[in-house]
Amino acid sequence: MKKIMTLTAAVTFGASLMAGTASAAPMPVVPHPWDQRVKCQTNDPEGRHIVTRYGNSELGWYHFTGRHNIKKCSTLYAALHGRVDRNDHHGHLEYDAVEIETEPRSRQVKITVVVQYTQKTPDGHYNAGRGQKIGVITAYCHNRRGNKCPAWARL
Repeated sequence: MKKIMTLTAAVTFGASLMAGTASAAPMPVVPHPWDQRVKCQTNDPEGRHIVTRYGNSELGWYHFTGRHNIKKCSTLYAALHGRVDRNDHHGHLEYDAVEIETEPRSRQVKITVVVQYTQKTPDGHYNAGRGQKIGVITAYCHNRRGNKCPAWARL
């Protein structure tokens, strides 16, 4: 069986080859998978067991270590060992802390740690599994460009 291409189809195909568009359609962007392993964990004063999962570029350890320059679990613990500063009563909790440096000069920065204390995120995109909590979704410094913590804070 012989296949015949119409003149229009041949011209269109030839033009697409020259333009470099005859290849397969571009692959859709796939977000990095969410790593549910636990990096840090602690209890707040009200007995909530709060974990920090490795996560991905959207939430968790991988999100805030790069974007907000917080690199130590102890920084999270400083805030999480205090009282909840904001609670929407739907699992969204925010804890504040202040990092202070006295030498060589006195300076400070306010840090907020945001926790999703539910099994799923409100949009349903992330699920920690039955009986588990999402945990710390982000942590950042206030009044800084991009909410990025300063290097002097050794966070």
